[in-house]
Amino acid sequence: MTHLMPKTQPFVILGMPRTGTHYLEELLNAHPSVLSNGELLNTYDTNWPDTNRLRCSNLELLELAYLRYPVQKGKAHATHIGCKINQPQFLERPGFFEELARWPCLKAMLVVRRNTLESLRSLVQARQSGEWLKYGSDNGSAPPPQVALTIELCEAYFKAADDFHRQVVDSFAPENLLSIDYENLLDDPAGCMEAVQTYLGTSMHPCSHRTVLQRQEVRTLEQTVLNFDELKCHFSGGKHERFFETARGGLSCNGRIHVRPCSFP
Repeated sequence: MTHLMPKTQPFVILGMPRTGTHYLEELLNAHPSVLSNGELLNTYDTNWPDTNRLRCSNLELLELAYLRYPVQKGKAHATHIGCKINQPQFLERPGFFEELARWPCLKAMLVVRRNTLESLRSLVQARQSGEWLKYGSDNGSAPPPQVALTIELCEAYFKAADDFHRQVVDSFAPENLLSIDYENLLDDPAGCMEAVQTYLGTSMHPCSHRTVLQRQEVRTLEQTVLNFDELKCHFSGGKHERFFETARGGLSCNGRIHVRPCSFP
């Protein structure tokens, strides 16, 4: 380390694509003492004025994120500084995850969507349409396109999600990892944010339910995956069979916010 550690608490938001990490960040940034600067490893993220930052070494990137970070309007005195990184971005930076996990006093938040098939469906929809986010002013926009998913793509994505979740759990001490259900974040954002603020050690700040970010897809998997029955038949009897159940999200909701997931299948 070539810099003195600042008097701020570093944090990172982790997750597979399309699991609500952007929504969580928006809720976090509503707190006057919290500043999360978007996707550190995304070249096109406008939170970062240095478009050449990805040429830096892994350590230099982390120093940029937590020591020389861009200060947003109204957040000059933020006490908790963070960013978010999705699983595919780690694949483009060998060794970056390990460097991140070693950052002093780092607190991680892992957002998990109970039904990984919904995460994949949403990712493919976004890639096909080019529409990654929906804001309140876009209420008249067309719904995302229906998609067909190959068995091979589903198997690879399910394995990537399982491996990534396990890697996160194994890399952070229990007191430095908070796991948040995507479904709980949607159903009870105030309760989730209370747990997050307790975990980060910030002052309690009311959670605003009014955010400009909107859900893009509200239809079921049966309505949006053209070959749903084919996939359901293939995965029947296996460990991923639950993703094809008709219940909301493919799993029952227990209403709990998990401080740390014990294991992932």
